[in-house]
Amino acid sequence: MGDGGEAGADGNEDLGQDAPPEPGGPDDPPDGRRRLVARLRKHPLLGSAVALALLATATAVPIALARSGDDTPCRKVPATTRALAEDPAAATRALDPGDDLARLDAVRELLVYEHPCGDGGEVLGSIVDAATRATGVENPHTLAQARAAFAVAAALNGAELPDGMAPGVARMLAQYVVDQNRYTGSDDDAVLPAVPAGSAALDDEGWTAYGRFLAPGEAHADFEHTQPYADVEADPEQLVAELAKDPEAFAILYSAERAWLAYYLERLDGQGRDPDYRPKPGKYEAPDTYWVDSDLEHMADRVGALMKYRARYARDGTVPDVTAFDATVLRHTPGVYLAHTTQVTTRPPMAAIAARYAGRVSGDLMDARHQLLRVVSFWASARKVPKARADAMRQAIDDRYVRALWLTI
Repeated sequence: MGDGGEAGADGNEDLGQDAPPEPGGPDDPPDGRRRLVARLRKHPLLGSAVALALLATATAVPIALARSGDDTPCRKVPATTRALAEDPAAATRALDPGDDLARLDAVRELLVYEHPCGDGGEVLGSIVDAATRATGVENPHTLAQARAAFAVAAALNGAELPDGMAPGVARMLAQYVVDQNRYTGSDDDAVLPAVPAGSAALDDEGWTAYGRFLAPGEAHADFEHTQPYADVEADPEQLVAELAKDPEAFAILYSAERAWLAYYLERLDGQGRDPDYRPKPGKYEAPDTYWVDSDLEHMADRVGALMKYRARYARDGTVPDVTAFDATVLRHTPGVYLAHTTQVTTRPPMAAIAARYAGRVSGDLMDARHQLLRVVSFWASARKVPKARADAMRQAIDDRYVRALWLTI
């Protein structure tokens, strides 16, 4: 390792790469206090009857019918819609539902296609990516981009994505990896689809409901928002279940989660704590590592969920050849992500997380449990984290990973 960390600290193998260079970026963030409660609801699939009904209406997005090779009716993506993929600002305007979600039906109409013709699915994925992506890895998401991310998740909730669309949607979730990791269910207290940076600011104890190590000036999608629209749910977990059928999308999501773990670890102090969090003595019974451990559990949940879908789809035939699926995942995987071996104090925006340095893949990439735990072991050894604390962190990850896997297998 370039800066002296002990590779293979879990005793299994040498990681075989240099530690990543320290990322650059801004300062701290900002507010709020929420509980972690989860309940899952499904949004009904927009059926073919709805799609066909739209054909009869005069809408902002022109529709045409064509025939595919198997005589299945398909719907052309109009030229005006295609143009959005090359115009991020226009794409953001088209997918921004507004604070009151008044334009959410228009977003659904633009994105939900059962059978787009030709490369239409890929075009729709590119529009999603263009509308929600920051203008550079050094730039925070705007409020409009974050609202568009919420709208995409809500519009596609329960929908079966057409061929070619999944990678673009996965890139959107990767861009909002912090926001979608904190989703635990719909929440009556989440009053907007996205919040400005000020609403996510640290309080006087160094805590915010929107996550740890947030970039200053970045808006955040609040996927937990539902009120007052009972039929609106932007559930990233349901969207991940659909995306996991596509190996490229799977690789994008899996890489983003592992990058987020490395980013997170390197910002903890030598005791495995959030250095910004300073709870008042005696005010809370929970340990000062509670929120860190909760975040690690959510990361393990997300990775475990990916692997459970892989197993389920291999079993039910959705993925007919899991060996070929895994080979494609590997081909679209940038590499492995290690935490820097000295504490990092920068707070770059979310776009920088999935774009961070990746080293050579070693070991079985699809053994996700080992991939997660070895990164923690490497970091803990290099930073000389007390054994009891490192063991507790590994246990939190291991327990939740196994639980996420078990819930569906």
